[in-house]
Amino acid sequence: MSGPDRFEACDGDDEEPGRPPRIPTPRTSVEDTGLPLPAVEEPGDATEPPPAPPAFEHPVLKALLGAWALAACSAEEATAVEEHLGECGACADEARRLREAVGLLQRPDSLDLDPGLRTRVLESCLERRPPRIPVPDWAAAYDTETARLDALLQDFGDAEWHAPVRLRWFRADEATSRRTTVAGVIAHLLSVDGLVAVALGLDDPLGDVTPRRPTPAARTEAYWNASHFPPTRAVRAPWREQSHHLVRTVSFTGSGVGGLRVPYGDFELPLHDAMLDRAFECWVHAEDIADAVDYPYDPPSPRHLHRMIDLAARMLPGVLAARRRGGLAAPARHRHLVTAGEPGRSLRLEIEGSGGGEWLIPLDSPAAKGSAEHEVAHVALDGVEFCRLAAGHVPPQEAAAGQVGDKEAIRDVLFAAASLSRM
Repeated sequence: MSGPDRFEACDGDDEEPGRPPRIPTPRTSVEDTGLPLPAVEEPGDATEPPPAPPAFEHPVLKALLGAWALAACSAEEATAVEEHLGECGACADEARRLREAVGLLQRPDSLDLDPGLRTRVLESCLERRPPRIPVPDWAAAYDTETARLDALLQDFGDAEWHAPVRLRWFRADEATSRRTTVAGVIAHLLSVDGLVAVALGLDDPLGDVTPRRPTPAARTEAYWNASHFPPTRAVRAPWREQSHHLVRTVSFTGSGVGGLRVPYGDFELPLHDAMLDRAFECWVHAEDIADAVDYPYDPPSPRHLHRMIDLAARMLPGVLAARRRGGLAAPARHRHLVTAGEPGRSLRLEIEGSGGGEWLIPLDSPAAKGSAEHEVAHVALDGVEFCRLAAGHVPPQEAAAGQVGDKEAIRDVLFAAASLSRM
């Protein structure tokens, strides 16, 4: 085709017969100006601008400073106040004073649970509903201390279980130590608690392993040596199970079993004292473990701490006599043999602080009776410090906070207290 109006056919060959031909659309030309094409707005694309933040006047912002210091403002109010503090020096000073005051009113709380929480909850529950089979008073300290140690161990990873721990005690007036791990300490507790288990007719954790002497140290070494590998976290389960069995057995047996004798190899203790002894050692070694992993650990409750101190004070006359026989203490000074139960030369042991009290320690015979009329010396110590002395963790030369009277008697009693310690 030719002519002033030129058209191009659109698919003319595809028209159906009998239908009128379509009129082709003329192709128009668009001039290229080099400018970008205008944006095409599509329905629904338009967005509304965000609302402007509310404007606060200075008096309003000043009135909000107290709520801001207490973190009681809304997000918009807090943002407005903080922007205003960057511009207004007077309000900034006032805000700082308010924040300091709030800090004094609200002490920061620790994320760790109070170690005494379990005891308080149980005591409250038992007041409402006494147990059908109560735990004897002399076994309550062991029940509590094993539960506290188990709570400390609960979240330990492999690194904590293999953290090095040094067991410390006194032997022949010399500081002695033995290196082990956290898992090794639990194996030690398991082995020595087994002395009480055997006395009650329960299974011995050593099984067929029989040390030549059934002392705590010999049992521990036997347990360690019987294992092909050093103790791991797997020792926690049998230790905890044994502690549950001990508490359950003495609870079902009743208070009459408290006089049952528990042999320690070189000496014996009645069951009620043996349970206190095991509670004391559990606490001491729990502190050793906590120190090894850099974690705080509180002393026992005052009631339980007092019982532990009382046990140590009652054992001191016998230890003094044993040291005297071994030439480690000054000879007795009484002019005549003291009859059992009669008063004799004594030292007043004053324990201050939580769980404290006073004890008169007979110096010349374990059968003698402590007497204030025959007092020759007076020693004052903090309760926890005395327990650490009895555990071999404090040198006897550094233990006493106050000393009055016979220096020789004071030295003998302090070294006897340290001699209570053992592996």
